[in-house]
Amino acid sequence: MTVGSTSASLVDGRLDAKIPPGPIEQKWERHCFDMKLVSPANRRRYTVLVVGSGLAGAAAAASLGELGYKVECFSYHDSPRRAHSIAAQGGINAAKNYRNDGDSVFRLFYDTVKGGDFRAREANVYRLAELSLNIIDQCVAQGVPFAREYGGLLDTRSFGGAQVSRTFYARGQTGQQLLLGAYQALERQVGLGTVTMHTRAEMLDLVVVDGRARGIVTRNLVTGAVESHVGDAVVLATGGYGNVFYLSTNAKASNATAIWRAHKRGAFFGNPCFTQIHPTCIPVSGEHQSKLTLMSESLRNDGRVWVPTKVGDTRPPDRIPIGERDYYLERKYPSFGNLSPRDIASRAAKEVCDEKRGVGPGGRGVYLDFADAIARLGEPAIREKYGNLFDMYERITGENAYRVPMRIYPAVHYTMGGLWVDYNLMSTMAGLFVAGEANFSDHGANRLGASALMQGLVDGYFILPCTLADYLARIRPDTLDAGHPVFRAAEVEVAERVRRLLAINGTRTVDSFHRELGHLMWDYCGMARNEAGLRHALRKVPELRAEFWENVRVLERNEELNQSLEKAGRVADFLELGELMCIDALHRTESCGSHFREESQTPDGEALRDDEHFAHVAAWEYTDRLAEPNLHREPLHFEYVHLSQRSYR
Repeated sequence: MTVGSTSASLVDGRLDAKIPPGPIEQKWERHCFDMKLVSPANRRRYTVLVVGSGLAGAAAAASLGELGYKVECFSYHDSPRRAHSIAAQGGINAAKNYRNDGDSVFRLFYDTVKGGDFRAREANVYRLAELSLNIIDQCVAQGVPFAREYGGLLDTRSFGGAQVSRTFYARGQTGQQLLLGAYQALERQVGLGTVTMHTRAEMLDLVVVDGRARGIVTRNLVTGAVESHVGDAVVLATGGYGNVFYLSTNAKASNATAIWRAHKRGAFFGNPCFTQIHPTCIPVSGEHQSKLTLMSESLRNDGRVWVPTKVGDTRPPDRIPIGERDYYLERKYPSFGNLSPRDIASRAAKEVCDEKRGVGPGGRGVYLDFADAIARLGEPAIREKYGNLFDMYERITGENAYRVPMRIYPAVHYTMGGLWVDYNLMSTMAGLFVAGEANFSDHGANRLGASALMQGLVDGYFILPCTLADYLARIRPDTLDAGHPVFRAAEVEVAERVRRLLAINGTRTVDSFHRELGHLMWDYCGMARNEAGLRHALRKVPELRAEFWENVRVLERNEELNQSLEKAGRVADFLELGELMCIDALHRTESCGSHFREESQTPDGEALRDDEHFAHVAAWEYTDRLAEPNLHREPLHFEYVHLSQRSYR
């Protein structure tokens, strides 16, 4: 098969990352000064559409409303408080160096580039580390109840991929507390009238007029009404696409529809195969499951990961002597031990389970043991730090992790890929900005723990208010309305897609197609990939997609409140995105971070990069032929963190 073709984008400027000149520590400040501004009196003339109301979306909508722009914010939930950001547990990174343990902006920058296996853009990562300092102050001012030390100072803890303690946290509820802070800021603007909130509204298409993103088409999930909304710019902050695997740690409603429909309208998709597997999740218990549950990476601060040394050892953990336990992360990576990065810890867990040394039903699990920490610190101290996580584990498994080790196994968690954006967070389409997990920009091939919340808030609170203003200042607001023929045509397309899904009336459920796609993606484009498996997937996914459009059964016949119809539209998009992910994984014949090609590994089984051929962002352009997208490359240059074989030993 053909894996796309190289375009002329490197000479026509479409992949210009717009990285400012000058020393890296001065780029953002200089760029802010060089960008154009919109005067306060003129801001109310511009309308910005923000799709998504999680951390990135709520932060962006609240900040833009505070500045005086007219903002319309869209959520398919009944309240922004239900956004999946609420599920983030462990913490948020910031280079405050309160511990005086050697942290700095540059060290956070270095750890992030190295953790992403040198597949991230240096300028973006440095800005992320730099602005992390502002995030903590912003959130404290909003009343976020971060954990504090005995003397009242903000507490921090360690996370994977770092040897310093830079992660601020609120027990195991950090995402919830941060989202409540952003939600309050958003609702304040709703009350003031600068932000109009559209709930239970799902974006189903992007409207492009004269090459610019000018609006969206939504479907009201209660009434079924298809509506157009016009803006001078569109911000997509709709999260990641991990649910393409069916089983993931994402909320069941999380989907890729907004970014995928934008991709089909012309926005390039960056590094779609970079999907993160989290090492600390409750193992799959059977085919009945519809999602998986994350156990925070923060647990690896005090929990020790191990399996029996003997193959097929089924004794209870308390019957296995210390000398017959393999603390394999501590053995293989003595410098980082249990705090090894997520991709490395996940592959290590898969390796010992493949050796038939896994624990629990099916042997697909490893122990996360707190016995040593409880003996050293006492059970009350562990309860204070992680109590709600232990409670959640017991409710799901029926096991008391204070008495017996947790059983964990890797699961799909986060997507580093997403719509390609430049330094200003604008996609290849003028006027379309992308924030948070929906873009590809800051994490490379692997995200360090506690950096997702950091990126979402930095994008929404501090970057978009500057870069979007620069874009708006260069255009003039006009009188375009939803009666424009392009809007009407988009509405017709959306309505026809709904009609087509309802008319199939086949014999297979939406979930059965989604589950089969998930098995294909996990088996052949999951923790390990190889050419034969990817080519197999690229034969089977189009076949499954063709069957979907012939034989799916959407329950109920109405276009109004119909969750089966909602799921069908999202799964249809996953069936297309899954093919692009496999194409991207087949194209990238190196291993890097979470993308582990079995043909490219070091003698001791670590990821082996090919910097000569793949030190670039792969940005894919939709061509109306799903099997033949055009490939564009953005070369990555490393001036401050020099390319080297990543090692955590």
